[in-house]
Amino acid sequence: MSTRHILLGLLASGPSHGYDLKRRHDERFPQARPLAYGQVYTTLQRLVRDGLAEVDATESDGGPERTTYRATADGERELAQWAGEIAPPAPFVTNEIFAKVVVSILSGGDPEAYLRAQRAAHMARMRELTHVKTAKGADLATVLSADYALNHLDADLRWMTTTAARLTTLTAEVDTA
Repeated sequence: MSTRHILLGLLASGPSHGYDLKRRHDERFPQARPLAYGQVYTTLQRLVRDGLAEVDATESDGGPERTTYRATADGERELAQWAGEIAPPAPFVTNEIFAKVVVSILSGGDPEAYLRAQRAAHMARMRELTHVKTAKGADLATVLSADYALNHLDADLRWMTTTAARLTTLTAEVDTA
């Protein structure tokens, strides 16, 4: 996910300061990793440098100084272009689980035990996400984010089942390579 474009998207609704942008990001993308304040301000500085955002105002109101930013016309054009781009499906996904299965075979470990443990971890995470999405008051963004993660975890589980059924063949291939 492009922090640069997400912040531009948040600025599309009107001028905002970094603290507010961070808060709105964390609310709108509840399953994403929360942004660090330093990341927000560094990204804002780059957006200004690149002409995609500009300082709208600087206010103090007796507290710390707050700089408000707004998207420029160039920023709005870049955001529209980015939002309209189709994210190409990856031809091959780098898979840490697969790498660990192969390394387990190479090192004389127990890839079947590893897959069982990984399956248990995935199932636990799926239970957590199901609880999150069915919690009273869960908003649609939270439900959709949880559904996205659940579908990916489910795909991983199906892959683990297929891989476990093929471990004998995989072990023979890895051992002879």
